[in-house]
Amino acid sequence: MTIYSTPEPDLEDQRVLEQVHAFRAELADILRVPRRWAGGLRRSMLARAIQGSNSIEGYDVKLDDAAAALDDEEALSADERTFAEIRGYRQALGYVLAMANDADFRLDVSAVRGMHFMMLSHDLAKSPGSYRQGVVYVHDETTGENVYEGPPADDVPALVAELMDGLAGDEAADPLVQAAMAHLNLVMIHPFRDGNGRMARALQTLVLSRGGIGEPAFSSIEEWLGSNTEEYYRVLAATGAGAWNPDRSAALWVKFNLRAHHMQAQTVRRRYHEAGRLWQAFDELIEQHGLAERVADELFDASLGFRIRRSTYVRRAGIEERTATRDLARLTELSLLRPVGETKGRHYVMGEQLIELVQRVLSTRERLTDPYPWMRERLARVPKAIR
Repeated sequence: MTIYSTPEPDLEDQRVLEQVHAFRAELADILRVPRRWAGGLRRSMLARAIQGSNSIEGYDVKLDDAAAALDDEEALSADERTFAEIRGYRQALGYVLAMANDADFRLDVSAVRGMHFMMLSHDLAKSPGSYRQGVVYVHDETTGENVYEGPPADDVPALVAELMDGLAGDEAADPLVQAAMAHLNLVMIHPFRDGNGRMARALQTLVLSRGGIGEPAFSSIEEWLGSNTEEYYRVLAATGAGAWNPDRSAALWVKFNLRAHHMQAQTVRRRYHEAGRLWQAFDELIEQHGLAERVADELFDASLGFRIRRSTYVRRAGIEERTATRDLARLTELSLLRPVGETKGRHYVMGEQLIELVQRVLSTRERLTDPYPWMRERLARVPKAIR
C-alpha cells in the first residue's frame, strides 16, 4: 500500500519555483513595513480563500458573506445552509492560522480529523471527524456518470497515516511541492463522506504555512483554484484517471499547482501596489472634503466589492452609532457610497465617484504572466472527473 509519490521537479519547474519564492520574499519584505491598508488586504485575502474553496463545491458565496464569517457577523445574502458551510470552513481556516507558527503543533492524523470536525460539525449527518465506512464515488451531475472511485474504506486509515507520516519526514521536497502532494493525496484518498476537497485545500494551506512560505492569507491558492475550477477538475482527472491510481505520475499536478502559486503571487503583489495607490487617493479625498480619517477603511472595503454595514463600521472604528450614521450620510452625499435597501437591512456599495476613482487606479493594472503558457491548451483536452 502506498500513496502518490512526489515527482522530481524538472528545469521548467525549478525556474518557476525560484520565481515564486522571489515573489514571496518580496512580499514578506513589504509586509514588514507597517502600512494602513495591510490589515484590510489581509482580511480580503482570507475572505477570498473562503469564497474560492466553497465555490468549488457549488456554494454561491459572496465576498462579504465570507468576510462576515471572519467577523462573526450575520450573512447579508447567503442562506442558512450556505452560511453554515462558510462558517465551518472559516473555523477550520482559523485553526490553520492559529497553528501556522505554533512550535508545539504536530500535523498528524488527529489534527486532520479535528479540522474535518471543525469544518462540518454543523451537520452531524455528514459524520464530521470520522472516516467513511463504505465505497465512495464522485458523480458528474452533467453526464449522470460516476467519474471517480476512491480506494476501499478499509484502506483509508492506513493511507491517511502514510500521508501524515510522509509529511512529517519529507524535509527534502520544496514546501510548495510538498503542500501540493498533500492536497493531491488527501483528495484522492477521499477519506470522508463529505468535505474532502475543502479539507485537501485547507491541508495544503497549512503545509505551506508550516513550511515557511508565508502567512496563510497571502500564500493560499484557494482563491485561484476557485476562479479556475474547470482546470482544477481536469488536472485531477488527468492525474487519477477515474480511480485510486497512485502509480500514475503526479508531475502535471505539481506543475498545475506551481502555476497557481505563480499567478496568485503576481495577483497579491499587484493588489498590494494598487491598495497603496487607492489609499493615497483616499487621503486626498479626506483632506479635500474634511472627512474623518476613519472612513478610509470603509472606502477601501467598498472598493474591493464589500457591502458596507453600519454595524460593522461602528464595531471596527470604535465609534457611536450616530457618528457612523453621520459619516455614512456624508459619504453618500459625496457619491462615494450608495445606500441599498431600507433602514433595517440597509448597506452601502460604491457610489459613482468611488467607481470612477477605482477605475482610474486600475487603468494602469499590471498584466500577469503565465509561467506555463502551454498548460491551458493541454488541460482543455482532458475531460472533467473528480470533484
